Amino acid sequence: MTTTSRRPDIAELTEIRVREPQRIADGWNARKRRELVGADGRLLIVAADHPARGALGVRDDRQAMASRSNLLERLAVALSRPGVDGVLGTPDILDDLLLMGELEDKVAIGSMNRGGLQGSVFEFDDRFTAYTPAEIAARGLDGGKMLTRICLGDARTVATLEATARAIGELAAHGVMAMVEPFLSVREDDRVRNLLDPDSTIKSIHIAAGLGATSRHTWLKLPVVDDLERVMDATTLPTLLLGGDPSGRPDETFARWGRALDLPAVRGLVVGRALLFPPDGDVAAAVDAAARLVHGEVR
Repeated sequence: MTTTSRRPDIAELTEIRVREPQRIADGWNARKRRELVGADGRLLIVAADHPARGALGVRDDRQAMASRSNLLERLAVALSRPGVDGVLGTPDILDDLLLMGELEDKVAIGSMNRGGLQGSVFEFDDRFTAYTPAEIAARGLDGGKMLTRICLGDARTVATLEATARAIGELAAHGVMAMVEPFLSVREDDRVRNLLDPDSTIKSIHIAAGLGATSRHTWLKLPVVDDLERVMDATTLPTLLLGGDPSGRPDETFARWGRALDLPAVRGLVVGRALLFPPDGDVAAAVDAAARLVHGEVR
């Protein structure tokens, strides 16, 4: 793996947690913050919240994200590259990155609902088990992200919708971005499948956009699907596109991202495994290519 940052000292991070846990709260209070978006109104966010749902696999390696030291090293490389605006993660990962000094002048988005564990019988129960709106505001994070899977055949969906709506309102009251990631989803052969056709995506957009008592700080996180121009005509909410399946060919993936970024509502990318675990192992090169798509040439 191409790297420009030192390998994280896991023993050091653990020692701080044992002897000086207050350094985490103090670090968040002292962190140098930035505006959510810069002059071009775009964002490139690296996503690292998959492990908290038990989703550790990348392509044919089912344990690719199991090593925390390896994941943190890859995240440090990504965050060191020009054009990368920030990171999306759960409290454990963001606190580690904070202690490593990697979140200065970066956007930090807290992942909120990780209860629907991958492969579980309760996977559609996307309850809120990580960041709360109050903690996001207290620590000066820049937003909260909510996975909102909508299964018309599963009664637990209504609880997810209610919790998401409440979180959107609470984040807005603090003046903080609410990043909602909706899918129309089904369970087939004991596996959850997100419906990625245009019409299903459009329906999920309309349901998600109507959640909460206000939409003034709501952003969407959506997949890159076919007929995206028609899909994006379904909303005026600013939208970040998710990275999608990292098993595809990188050149085809980057080409789809580039075409999608031409749409006015699309304001950037939130990408995890496709950038952190590229097929050739060169994290810096993958991140740089994504940054050029989002921001143009960056220095």
